[in-house]
Amino acid sequence: MEQKPVLLNLSSAELRALLAQWGEPGYRLKQIETWLYQRYAADAWQMTDLPTSLRQQLATEITLDPLRLAVAIDSADGFTQKALFTLPDGRQIETVLMRYDKRQTLCISTQAGCAMACPFCATGQMGFLRNLTAGEIVAQVLYYARSLAQEGKRVTNIVFMGMGEPLANYAATWQALRRLNDPDGFNLGARHLTVSTVGLVPAIRRFSKEPEQVGLAISLHAPTDELRNTIVPINRRYPLAMLMQAVRDYVATTHRRVTFEYALMDQLNDSNAQADQFAGLVQGLLCHINLIPLNPTPNSPWSGSPDERVYAFQDRLQVAGIPTTVRLRRGIDIAAGCGQLHNAHSQKLPL
Repeated sequence: MEQKPVLLNLSSAELRALLAQWGEPGYRLKQIETWLYQRYAADAWQMTDLPTSLRQQLATEITLDPLRLAVAIDSADGFTQKALFTLPDGRQIETVLMRYDKRQTLCISTQAGCAMACPFCATGQMGFLRNLTAGEIVAQVLYYARSLAQEGKRVTNIVFMGMGEPLANYAATWQALRRLNDPDGFNLGARHLTVSTVGLVPAIRRFSKEPEQVGLAISLHAPTDELRNTIVPINRRYPLAMLMQAVRDYVATTHRRVTFEYALMDQLNDSNAQADQFAGLVQGLLCHINLIPLNPTPNSPWSGSPDERVYAFQDRLQVAGIPTTVRLRRGIDIAAGCGQLHNAHSQKLPL
């Protein structure tokens, strides 16, 4: 059975062409996009200023939302919610909402599975299944935008740090970013959007030439090639010297600060000597360090560093003049690390 086109996959030009084919006036485009991206309509029948005939055509000939909620769970403290969505082909992806005092941050996925094979990551253990479309990426945001709107709140920040490597799905990731940033789309400022990568050097160089001021985060996790080759295997193709040169060129080109993410693993990458090596690696670079105590995964041999090691590591970096924060640990009780809910759900494991 042939699948219907997904409305969220259509660019403005493609939707305009479809509406013209249906004999609709040009202003219908603005009406539909307003319903999709600013009023968060979940189906065509909610678009009440469209004629009934057009709503009927949209409802029968187009799929509005490509995601079907499989399960959603909340952390005990109420600050984190995680959703597992089923895609039209049966693949599943995860999205996480993290609540802070004044922010509601979404962590969204760009691929089903991941080819980067980082052994501490539940998604990396899953392997690569497929890229998401731009509409499947945006739909994750709209799901939580609807939910938050019922509380009188809105999505304030989006990080592309969920399942998959965003820069390995470059075209769809940027289509989604532009839809989310577009004043006629979701209208979220570029500086509230951040893309994370394990270090795909050619894509970072391409990223630096994009006009939007979207943030870049590098998942580093090790200060030496010897260790990084083991825990971030793409380092064998793009070793630290090559990666750091690309990052320095990115900062020189964009004049934007880059974030380094560093998942601290007990007795693996959390020593004082490794903190000093890390400081030397980023010295003089316009950057910020996010230290992340590892969320444990069942198939990983490593656990998160204890608090005393986390804060000792932070102190070493700060003494070296490197701006560093420790990310709040959120959602451990609901398997909030990317890929964990998928694995637990598919294997019928307890959370």
